[in-house]
Amino acid sequence: MRLGKRARNPVQKESSNRVEALGQLAQVATQDVDTVLKTLNSSPDGLAECEAKARLKKYGLNELAQEKPRPWYISLLLNFKTPFNLLLMTVALVSYLTGSIDATIIISFMVLLSVFLRFVQEHRSSQAAEKLKSLVKTTATVLRIPDTDKPSDKPQAGKSVREEVAMSCLVPGDIVHLSSGDMVPADMRLVTAKDLMIAEAALTGESMPVEKSAQTVQKLPANPIELPNICFMGTNVVSGTALGVVVLTGQTTYFGSIAKTIIEQKGPTSFDRGINALSILLVKFIVVMVSIIFLINGVSKGNWAEAFLFALAVAVGLTPELLPMIVTTNLAKGAIAMSKKKVIVKRLNAIQNFGAMDILCTDKTGTLTQNRIILEQSLDITGKECEKTIEYAYLNSANQTGLKNLLDDAILRHVEEAGGLKIQIECRKIDEIPFDFTRRRMSVILEKDHQTHLLICKGAVEEILQVCTQAEEPGGQLVPVDNTLKAQLLPVTRDLNEDGFRVIAVAYKEEPMDKTHFSVTDESDLILLGYVSFLDPPKETAIAALAALERHGVHVKILTGDNELVTRKICKDVRLPIQNRILLGADIVAMDDKALMEATDKANVFAKLTPQNKDRIVRAISQKGHVVGFLGDGINDASALKAADVGISVDDAVDIAKESADIILLEKSLMLLEEGVLEGRMVFGNIMKYIRMTTSSNFGNVFSVVGASAILPFLPMQPIQILTQNLLYDFSQTGIPLDTVDPEYLTQPRKWEIRNIRRYMICFGPISSIFDYVTFALMWFVYGANSIATQSLFQSGWFVEGLLSQTIIIHMLRTAKIPFIQSWAAWPLTALTTLILSIGIFLPFSPLGHVIGLRHLPHSYFLWLTLILISYCILVQLVKTWFIRKYGYD
Repeated sequence: MRLGKRARNPVQKESSNRVEALGQLAQVATQDVDTVLKTLNSSPDGLAECEAKARLKKYGLNELAQEKPRPWYISLLLNFKTPFNLLLMTVALVSYLTGSIDATIIISFMVLLSVFLRFVQEHRSSQAAEKLKSLVKTTATVLRIPDTDKPSDKPQAGKSVREEVAMSCLVPGDIVHLSSGDMVPADMRLVTAKDLMIAEAALTGESMPVEKSAQTVQKLPANPIELPNICFMGTNVVSGTALGVVVLTGQTTYFGSIAKTIIEQKGPTSFDRGINALSILLVKFIVVMVSIIFLINGVSKGNWAEAFLFALAVAVGLTPELLPMIVTTNLAKGAIAMSKKKVIVKRLNAIQNFGAMDILCTDKTGTLTQNRIILEQSLDITGKECEKTIEYAYLNSANQTGLKNLLDDAILRHVEEAGGLKIQIECRKIDEIPFDFTRRRMSVILEKDHQTHLLICKGAVEEILQVCTQAEEPGGQLVPVDNTLKAQLLPVTRDLNEDGFRVIAVAYKEEPMDKTHFSVTDESDLILLGYVSFLDPPKETAIAALAALERHGVHVKILTGDNELVTRKICKDVRLPIQNRILLGADIVAMDDKALMEATDKANVFAKLTPQNKDRIVRAISQKGHVVGFLGDGINDASALKAADVGISVDDAVDIAKESADIILLEKSLMLLEEGVLEGRMVFGNIMKYIRMTTSSNFGNVFSVVGASAILPFLPMQPIQILTQNLLYDFSQTGIPLDTVDPEYLTQPRKWEIRNIRRYMICFGPISSIFDYVTFALMWFVYGANSIATQSLFQSGWFVEGLLSQTIIIHMLRTAKIPFIQSWAAWPLTALTTLILSIGIFLPFSPLGHVIGLRHLPHSYFLWLTLILISYCILVQLVKTWFIRKYGYD
C-alpha cells in the first residue's frame, strides 16, 4: 500500500488522481487504528523528529500545486502573441524592408499602445487579486518524539510532546491534534475523537457540519467523501477535539488532486475563439485582395515595383491596425468601470465573455446562500409558531459549558437579534448532561423561580422522541406519546426536512429541588415541547439578481454538492423554477458525454455533485454552443471555474477558487452580476462597432481600388495618400471605446457571429464603392481629371470623398436606430469625427496636403460631395434596416 507517495506522472488525469486518493483513504477507513498506524510505520505517540525529517525529504512539502505568477516581462511579451498583433507586426516588417518608414512607425505605435494598455490593466488586477489571498493558520499541532540518533524503520518508543510545526512540514504518519477553529492540514484518519463536527462546505457544498468519529467503517458509503472517520485537507473543525494520523499530504491529497487541475493553462474561451475566427477571415481577405490588386496594377501598368508598393499600401489600409488597441481600450475601460463597483477583473477578455454569457452555472453554498446557519422557525408539536420552544432552546444553549456548535450559535444570535423576545424564566444553572454522538442530545438543569428544577433537553428528533412519554399541546395540555400521536407528529418534522430544514426537538421535565446531581438516566419521561428549524438562507440580493439575469437573457443553473432536499428549498426561496427534475451526481456519472449534453439542456438544477461532475457539466453546456459562466467559492468549484468561459468568485472564497476565477466580486451583493453582464455587452458592442465599420469600409475600398486600377491610366491614390487617409480615419475611431450603447442592445447576450460580419462586408462594402465610382465619374467627366497630368486632382477628389464617407459611416453603423435622430454618439466620438471631417475638407488646401500630392478642389466639387454623402447615408440606412430585419444587428 503506497500511502503518501507522490504521483510519478505529472500529467496524470485529474479523475485518476482523485480516485487514487479516495481509494487509499477508503482502505484505511476500513482498518482499525492499530493496523493503520502499523501500515504508516507510526505510533500513538507520533513520529520521532529525525524520522519526520527523513520522511519530509522522501515525500516532499505538504503544499498544493499553485499557479506561479509569470515575471512581468514574460507577461508583457505574451501580450504581443495575439493573431492581430502578429499580422500587424508582419505588415510593419514588410513596410520597413520596402522603405515605407511612415507605415512602419504608425503600425508599430498601434501595436505597442495596445500591448502596453493590456499589460498595465492585467498587472494591476493580478496585484489586487494577490492581496485578496486569505490569511490562514499555517501551523498544526502535532505529537513528536524528541530526536534520536538516526531514523528507524520501526516506530519509536518514547515520550512525545506537543509542538507547533508548519503545515508544509507535515508528513504521512504524523499524529495531529485538532480542536475547534483548526483547519484540517492533510488527509487524516481519526485515531480518537470527542464531539467532533467538521465543516465541509468548501469541499462538498453541504452547508451543515458533519459528525466525525474514530470508529472503523464497516460498510463504505457510496460517496467516499462521506467517510465518517476521515478528515479531508481544506475542511475545518467547528467543534470538538480529535487526534488523527496523516495519511496523504500535498498534491496526493483529495484537495491536492483538485489543485493540480487549475494550474493548467485555461483553454480558449468564447472571446478567444471569436477573435481567432475573425483573424482568419481578415487574413484570407487581405491576402486574396492584395494579390489581385498587385497583379492588376503590374499587368496593366507594367511597373511591378510601383505595383508592389501600392499593393503594400493597400494591405496597410485594409489591415484593421486599430483593432488590438480598440479591443484592449474597451476591455480596460470596462475593467476600470467594474473596479469602481468593487469587482476585480483578473483577465481582461473575461469582460466580453461576461456580456456574451447566456448560461450562468452557480454553486449554492456561499454564493446564493449566506453560508451562515440561522434559526428559521420555532414550533410547537403541531407545527405552529411557539415562543416557548425558542425560550427553552435558548436556556439550553446559553447554559451549556461544552463547545457550542453552529446550531447553538444560531439560537443565541436569534434571541439577541429579536428585540421583542423576552426570556421570562429566572433560573440558575444546577447541572448539565453533555452531548455525545451516541445519544445525539444534551441537557441542562436549571433552578426555576426558586421552586423547582427544570431539565431542558434538545437534540435529534428521533433521539428526543425515544425519551419522551408526554407531549405539550398548544393550549398547554399534556397528552401521552403513543403510536397514534407519533403518527401525527412525524409528518410535521418530515415536511420540514423535505423543505430543506435542519430540525432539532426540544423537551423538558421538572425535578424536585432536593435533587442536585444528574446523569444520562435522568433523560427519561420527558415532555416534548416542539421543534426549532434551521437553514442556510439565501443572500438578500439573490432573488433580484437571478430575476435581473433572466430578464437579460442569462439562464441560471444551480450546481451544488449539497443534498437534493436543501437544494430544492433554496430554489424555492430564490424563486428559481426547477425544470424537469433535479439531476444528482450519480445520474451524471452514469451518462456519457453525449447524453450529458442533452441532459444539461433539459435540467437546470444539479445536486450531490463532485468537483468532476461540475467540471463535466460546464464543459457539456459549452459544447452545446453556449457561453458559460460559473459562480463558485469552494474547493469543489475550482475545476468548473477553470473550465467556464468566465469564472466568477467572491472575496471570501477559498484561495484555490480565487486563483481559478477570472472575476472576483468584492461585495456580497449579487446585483454586481447584472452590472457585469451589462458592462460586458457595452464593451462588446463598442468592439463590434469598430469591426463592422472597418471591415465593410475596407471591403468597399477594395472594390473601388480593383476597379480603378483596371480602368485608370494612373494610380487612383498615391501610397502616402492611402496611409494618411487611413491614419485620419483610424484617429476618428479612437473615441469608440468612450461611446454609449443603445439600451436595446443590452437586453440579450452578445457573442461573435463571424457569418454576420462577413454579411456586413458583403452588404455594406459595395455601397461605398457605388459612391466611389460616382466620384470617379465626377472627377473624370466633370472636372477633366482623366490624364497623368491631372491625376492629383482626381486623387484629391477621391481622398476627400473617401475620408468623409468612411468617417460618416461611423455614425451610420454605430446604432441600429436612425443616427442623429433616434441615437446620438457620445460627445468624444462626435467631437473626433467632426474634427476629422474638417481636416479632410481643408487638407487639400493646406501646405501639408501639397506635400502628399493633394491639390485645391473646385468649390462646386463640395456641392456634388454633399449630394453624394446625403445619398450615401440614405442608402446605408435603408440597407441597414433591411439587414437587421433579416439577420439581426450582430
